[in-house]
Amino acid sequence: MATTSFFNATSTSHPLSPTIRPISTHRRLQFVPLSPCSYAKLARCRVGPVGQRRLTGRVSIRCGAVKTIGQSEFSTEVLESELPVLVDFVADWCGPCRLIAPAVEWASQEFEGRIKVVKIDHDANPQLIEKYKVYGLPTLILFKNGQEVPDSKREGAMTKAKLKEYLDSLLESASVA
Repeated sequence: MATTSFFNATSTSHPLSPTIRPISTHRRLQFVPLSPCSYAKLARCRVGPVGQRRLTGRVSIRCGAVKTIGQSEFSTEVLESELPVLVDFVADWCGPCRLIAPAVEWASQEFEGRIKVVKIDHDANPQLIEKYKVYGLPTLILFKNGQEVPDSKREGAMTKAKLKEYLDSLLESASVA
């Protein structure tokens, strides 16, 4: 005896109606923007049998000049640097941090030789977070000659154009001061 179920995928009233599936199979999808480096890596991957990804050849991908540092490296990389240093405070779980990451990578290449860009993991460096009063993520702070440049702290994601405007104005005022 055949029974009709609410979750029967073959019972549709209209050819354009969506297929009905059990609620337990629905997954919440999230859009996670990838960095240009991730796209390059995926372009060199091929899906093998049973959906396993395998690289098609040896791949060496360098993701810009942004270096992730910890508290132990902060004084040598930031405070003792001869170049101004843009410090990006980020966290893995932070959506706006992932959104701004490609723009920060771009800035590290665009302003190469004029500034150095480093990232600091929010969760792994609570003393730096407290010292520089980082209340929101991502937070960008420019350091020059071992000091935080006044009015350089910016919280939240921004577009590449806004980041360029922000860095140009800071570098112009920092070179005059």
